[in-house]
Parts: sequence; structure tokens; C-alpha cells
Amino acid sequence: MPTSAVIHRVTALDLKVQPWAWPWAEARRAEIEAHFAQRQRERPKLWNGRVLLARDAAFSAGKLSSVYFEADFASLLAWRDWGFPDGGVFNGFGMGALRSADGAFVLGEMARDTANAGRIYFPAGTPDLEDVADGKLDLEGSVAREIEEETGLAADDYRPAPHWDCVVLGATVAIMRVLTVDMSGETLRARIEANLARQEHAELSRIHLVRSAKDFDVRMPGFVTAFLENEFGA
Repeated sequence: MPTSAVIHRVTALDLKVQPWAWPWAEARRAEIEAHFAQRQRERPKLWNGRVLLARDAAFSAGKLSSVYFEADFASLLAWRDWGFPDGGVFNGFGMGALRSADGAFVLGEMARDTANAGRIYFPAGTPDLEDVADGKLDLEGSVAREIEEETGLAADDYRPAPHWDCVVLGATVAIMRVLTVDMSGETLRARIEANLARQEHAELSRIHLVRSAKDFDVRMPGFVTAFLENEFGA
């Protein structure tokens, strides 16, 4: 995987889900469990659920193809915290790049009880078994679910772009799709913040509007700023 962001624009996704035992995670199981126990002491609401990671990414003729496999969140967390030591695996997740009618992108700041506390990016989540249909990962459904959980917006509240921008950075492939909402940035932010206020355990603590590179924040991951730079330069 590259150390600087590379963006592939695709119109089709072929994301198979197949059984596979992750050799790295099996070999480091005891260390992974100890690491997760420590992280859970720091953030008691962390949960070691089942997630989907990926390998064998290929971009060809406007399509992303890859194979996903089931793993536990503890393994994902340790792999991430230890600097992605197994380069044959990547974290490939969908993101809904919410954009208002007046051109502002809408990002959320992760709440302090989450594994990514303080980070600022678009609504997203590591795919899991709920996102699998007929042996394939339904990334469009995964993004819609995360958007609704984090912001309260339903699928009929936005218009998806006809393409995905796959931002490859290190061991991350952020598969991003612009979702346009027919309201101003300020109105959209107010609507989402009102929804957050009604949630007992909101995943987001604050909403940020980004209209240009001047609004970038150091807490935004590189794959987010690379995507935004590409959008503002387009």
C-alpha cells in the first residue's frame, strides 16, 4: 500500500466475503487480548464485536475488487495501534461524504468513548456481518446504516453520486461517496446536532463544516483531507 494517498474513481464494487483465518491475528492472540483489555479499561464502552477486513484489492476498468474476511475488533484495534504490521491486509470501509446544497462538506467529531475519540471525518464504520448479502459486502447499505445511526439522515434525505472515490493510504482504503443534501450547510449541521442531542450515547460529539482547505483540522485523517483536496480542486 502507498504511503501517500492515491485516489481511484470507480463505478462498480465487487467485494466478496469469504472464510479466512488471519495468520497474524492467530499468532498474536494473547498479546491482542491483553491489548484490548487495556484499551477497554481506558474506554469501558469498547466492544469486541465481529468486523470485516479485506485483502487482495484490485482496481481495473472502473471497478474495485477485493475479498473480505471476518475478524474480531480486538485484532483490528491491535493491528492499527501497532502500526499495521501485516501489510497483506487492509481496512476497507465506506464513508458517506455529506455535502450541503451550498457546497459545504459535513464531518463529525468522534465522541470521547469511541475508539477514534476526537478524530474528525465523514460518517463511517468498519463493515460487519450485517452488511453481507449473498456472499458479498453491501457497501452502499453499510454507508446508509452508518449515516442514519450517526446523523439521523435516511436514504431519501440525500442523493448519492454515481461513483465512489477509493482513497488508498497505507493500510486504509476509504471508499467514499458524495451524498448531496438539499439544504444549506448550517441548516444541515443544526439538524444533525439536534438528532445527536436526542441520543443517549451519540457516536459524534460535534459537527464540522468544511468549505475549503482553510477549514482543515489536524484531527482529520490523511485520507479525508486527500479526498477533500481532490474535491475542491475538481
